Amino acid sequence: MRALLALALLLAAGAAGAERIKDLATVHGARPNQLVGYGLVVGLDNSGDQTTQTPFTVQGVINMLAQLGVNLPPGQLATIQLKNVAAVMVTATLPPYAAAGQTIDVVASSLGNAKSLRGGTLLLAPLKGADGQVYAMAQGNVVVGGAGASAAGSKAQINQLSAGRVPNGATVERAVRAALGEGDHVQLELRTADFETLSRVVEAINAHFGAGTAAALDGRSLRVKAPLDATERVRFLGQVQDLEVDPAREPARVIVNSRTGSIVMNQTVVVDACAVAHGNLSVVVSARPEASQPAPFSQGQTVVVPRADVEVRQAEGSLMRVERSATLADIVSALNALGATPLDLISILQAMRSAGALRAELEVI
Repeated sequence: MRALLALALLLAAGAAGAERIKDLATVHGARPNQLVGYGLVVGLDNSGDQTTQTPFTVQGVINMLAQLGVNLPPGQLATIQLKNVAAVMVTATLPPYAAAGQTIDVVASSLGNAKSLRGGTLLLAPLKGADGQVYAMAQGNVVVGGAGASAAGSKAQINQLSAGRVPNGATVERAVRAALGEGDHVQLELRTADFETLSRVVEAINAHFGAGTAAALDGRSLRVKAPLDATERVRFLGQVQDLEVDPAREPARVIVNSRTGSIVMNQTVVVDACAVAHGNLSVVVSARPEASQPAPFSQGQTVVVPRADVEVRQAEGSLMRVERSATLADIVSALNALGATPLDLISILQAMRSAGALRAELEVI
């Protein structure tokens, strides 16, 4: 509990410092594009798909071999067992201004029931965009970050073995053109809409390049006058992106992961004075098998009869006053004093938010 809230303190403490416009805003039209494709990973150590349950793996191998000039007799298609092959979905992100010949990372994720992709090699797979056109070709050795071992029915595993990365595994074949503005203007867009931050960006640009250079369009976008020459425009945008701006304070926000109990809150969270009662209620169920023996010479059989004990435990709760806190350190100390587990704290925060004592947006993921 204390470790999780201490981590929140490290992530969110301290005043926001100056940031470059490059970190706050992007050029309109310079956006990444998602790519996806289907491929085969070969060279696995008997950890591939069970082809009796994944017919698409067999069909993919047959189609690949046919393209390479290897034709299998029709009678052998139903007997193919490919323990060293796994069907995967290949995904990648095509960055803006990527040109043909550049390489990008790809992720290969198992599509069937393969146990592991460790040691496998992704065969040539086309990656398509939303328009159905091929923008990259992927191939290479799959690097799996997980580890696992099994023996005598026991199994231990760290992270996922059914997905891995191929660093620089895709070569861009088609570029996506992105225009740097229209006419003598370039439009910039904040990564997060904020009126105060946008006004500070406009002021910084006008203070450096002269009044009237930048003008706000809404709470997210601004228009900047730029040179018409391409070389001068690129140099100008580089100078704009390198300017430093003090962004406005983020809205008060608390993010809770209901599965792991992780809690992160930023420095603008405020808690009003309130009273919180916290108690633990647990149900313990224990089962033990018992053998029921038949009477002598009754020709009966010994059977196992399950017996279960159910116990309800309730810890005494106490009413605790939480003082009004304006700093993140005070909030962390007050929540730690409750002695609640991270999962219990989710309910406490939700109740405080409903009662108006928590001045923050509460998001449960």
